[in-house]
Amino acid sequence: MADTKREIERKYEGPPTGGDPALPDLTRVPGVSGVVDKGVADLDATYYDTADQRLAAASLTLRRRTGGDDAGWHLKLPVSEGVRDEIRAPLSDSVPHDLSALVRSRVREAELVPVVRLLSARDVRHLVDASGSLLAEVSVDRVRAERLSGGTGVAEWTEIEVELADDGDPAFLDKVEKKLRKAGLERSSSKSKLAKALSDTDGTDGTESTDNTNAAKAARKRVKPAPADRAPRTAGDHVLAYLRTQRDAIVELDPAVRRDLHDSVHSMRVATRRMRSAFRSYGKVLDRAGTDPIGEELKWLAGELGVGRDQEVLAERLTTALDGLPDALVTGPVRDRLRTWSQARGDGSRRHLIAVLDGGRYLDLLATLDGVVTDPPLLKAAAGDPSKVITKAVRKDFAKVSALVAQALDLAPGADRDLAMHEARKKAKRTRYAAEAATPALGGPAAGLLKAMKSLQSLLGDHQDSVMAREALRDLAAQAHAAGESAFTYGVLYGREERRAAAVEAAFPGEWESIRGGSGI
Repeated sequence: MADTKREIERKYEGPPTGGDPALPDLTRVPGVSGVVDKGVADLDATYYDTADQRLAAASLTLRRRTGGDDAGWHLKLPVSEGVRDEIRAPLSDSVPHDLSALVRSRVREAELVPVVRLLSARDVRHLVDASGSLLAEVSVDRVRAERLSGGTGVAEWTEIEVELADDGDPAFLDKVEKKLRKAGLERSSSKSKLAKALSDTDGTDGTESTDNTNAAKAARKRVKPAPADRAPRTAGDHVLAYLRTQRDAIVELDPAVRRDLHDSVHSMRVATRRMRSAFRSYGKVLDRAGTDPIGEELKWLAGELGVGRDQEVLAERLTTALDGLPDALVTGPVRDRLRTWSQARGDGSRRHLIAVLDGGRYLDLLATLDGVVTDPPLLKAAAGDPSKVITKAVRKDFAKVSALVAQALDLAPGADRDLAMHEARKKAKRTRYAAEAATPALGGPAAGLLKAMKSLQSLLGDHQDSVMAREALRDLAAQAHAAGESAFTYGVLYGREERRAAAVEAAFPGEWESIRGGSGI
């Protein structure tokens, strides 16, 4: 099983005038009481990527390394500047499944092959405080890079790496850097050893077959995002920029969803909804004959993602409500039953979701999304003035929201009104995304509508959550009754949810007037 380490580090190289970098006296760095020589480790790392370097293009690195105290497979995922999550797996002859799954949204069906071998002599020192606790590890790495595919080049260089100790204060790296800069060292111009190796050993050995070369070129064309060679000018430019952002989010969130990181499932689901909404809202810009089938696949993916997410939201709501009850109103093993109900559904939905991400239908969808942003089915209006084309689309969506709200307000409280309010909420969400896409082009008016639709979505969302919570409580009460347990507490919670929904409905007319007045469109 793979484990994860948060890695915060900085790399340095010698001055532009040339020469290998050398370490200054680091005992003078504030907070450092000693520099402990840990000796030299010989490291041998083989980096894997696709023939067209899809991982490198996304700043991902996958390697198999021997030597040192962390031999094994390492996958590094960027978090922010200078921060990466290193996911480790034990040594094996082939790429471990735990790691290959995390890069599948990038790699797709392509083969992972050795691209570079790095041989490093790592001279390691530990910076420690007065208590002997590790502050940072500093190493002088003498590296030899050998190209294994896509070229025959060899490169050698020396660099200094400073890695913060686990749970250390990132500000400490600034103190070390200040000392290094005084010694003439500069931040490395390459983000990683692999990036430098690929750059310095670029070239072709002439042994790659024409068929393989053509396949690599085709794959590169298929996956690489359309170049943003100019600022958006037309309506089509603005819509496509928004779609690219959502496509990129889906691809980038895939590893986080697989790792079950906080809010990752929700974020990916939102990206699918944003993209689908843009297809529908901007049907005069993109031909819906081409985008509607893609929208259906996005709806399918959002539904699969929503199985676990909806369960999380319900469980959190019910748990919070239960915690707010006086002990006298809690009868029977309510917390245990709620916990079991939540875990059983949650575990099952997670296994199902991983199977979805491993499936061919999902990979086909990713390829289709690549195609729609690189070769979009643009209509005549795509070349038009965004202030006209996009404004018209957004106003059309807002008119639909207004009609659905009016319909809901005309109905008496009950199931029909619940459904009408839910439909208005969905349309408000779509209009919110349309306004979001329109904001770079339209500015203030679109931003005003975006804020108004967020407010409406929040109000109606609370109502819909209450509807779903009451359904869950009926289910839990039935289970408790069948097991011979008291259903009293579930009834209390149900009544509170009813009152909560009634309060939303009572406030709805006035809130809508305020929201409509601040719509901006």
